[in-house]
Amino acid sequence: MSTSEDKPEVVERGFKDEKKHKEDDKEEGEKGGFIEKVKDFIHDIGEKIEEVIGFGKPTADVKGIHIPKVNIHMIDLVVDVLIKNPNPVPIPLIDINYLIESDGRKLVSGLIPDAGTIHAHGEETVKIPLTLIYDDIKKTYADIKPGSIIPYRVKVDLIFDVPVLGRFTLPLEKKGEIPIPYKPDVDIEKIQFKKFSFEETVANLHLKLENMNDFDLGLNALEYEVWLGDVNIGGAELSKSAKLEKSGGISYIDVPVTFRPKDFGSALWDMIRGKGTGYTMKGNIDVDTPFGAMKLPISKEGGTTRLKKNKEDGGNDDDDDED
Repeated sequence: MSTSEDKPEVVERGFKDEKKHKEDDKEEGEKGGFIEKVKDFIHDIGEKIEEVIGFGKPTADVKGIHIPKVNIHMIDLVVDVLIKNPNPVPIPLIDINYLIESDGRKLVSGLIPDAGTIHAHGEETVKIPLTLIYDDIKKTYADIKPGSIIPYRVKVDLIFDVPVLGRFTLPLEKKGEIPIPYKPDVDIEKIQFKKFSFEETVANLHLKLENMNDFDLGLNALEYEVWLGDVNIGGAELSKSAKLEKSGGISYIDVPVTFRPKDFGSALWDMIRGKGTGYTMKGNIDVDTPFGAMKLPISKEGGTTRLKKNKEDGGNDDDDDED
C-alpha cells in the first residue's frame, strides 16, 4: 500500500516560468511606458516652453550706407544694420565678418569680434565702420583709375549665439557706388595788377580749375599759397561758389594777392617786360559732391604765367600781352 511519501511530486515549472515571464513583460512594459511618458512629457514641456518663451532667430536689414569722410587718400563707409531680437533674453552678436568687392574683386575684408549684445525683445542699429585706402586699391587693380566711380557690394555675416537654437549666421549685402577722387588741375593763366608800387602791389591771379573726376564738384572755398619765381607772395582763404562739371568741366576764379615787388628781383622785370615767369601754387578746395563734402588738394609746380595790365595802365583787359 503506497504511502504519501511514495506519491510523485508535481512541479509546476512551466506554469511558474510562464508566470514569471509575464510578470517580467509586465514590469518591462510598465518601465518602457514610463520612459515614453517621460519623453512625451519633456517634449510637451519643451514645446510649451518654446511657445511661452518664444525663442526665435533674429532678423536684420541694411538700412543705409553713409560716407562720413572721403578725401584723395581714403574713404570711410558706415553700414547701418537694424537688428531685431524676438527672444526674451539678450543675445550676443559674437562676430561680424565683412567683405567689400567691386565687379567680383575683393577690395577689403575683415572681422569685427565681440560686436555687442542685442537686448531682449528689442531692436538696435549696429554701425559697421569700413575703410578703403585708395593706394591699396590702385596697386591691386591698375584699371581702377583716379577720378572714376566704381560699383561696390558690401557683404556682411552677423554671427549670433541664440539660446535653444545655438550659433546662427545671418548674411546681408548691399550695393552702391563709391568715387576714387582726383585732384583738380589748376593753372594761373595771367596776373592782373590792380595797384602797383614797389612797396605794395595788389593783383588778381586769374585761375583756371579743371575737374578731372567723373562727378560734378560744387566749389565752396579755396585755400592757397603762391610763389612767383622763388618768392612766396602769400596766400589766403577765399569763399567762392562755382560749379565744375564732371569730366573736364572748367571754372575761372580771380584770386586776390598782395605782395612787395621789390622782393622779387629778376622775376619782377620778366613780368614787366611781358615775359613769362615761373610760379608754384599749392592749397585745397572745399567742394560738394554726390558722395558728400570733400577737401581736395590743388597743386601746380613749374607753371609759367604773364603779367596783364589794366587799360588805365596802357594795357588791354581782353587780350594777353605778347612775349
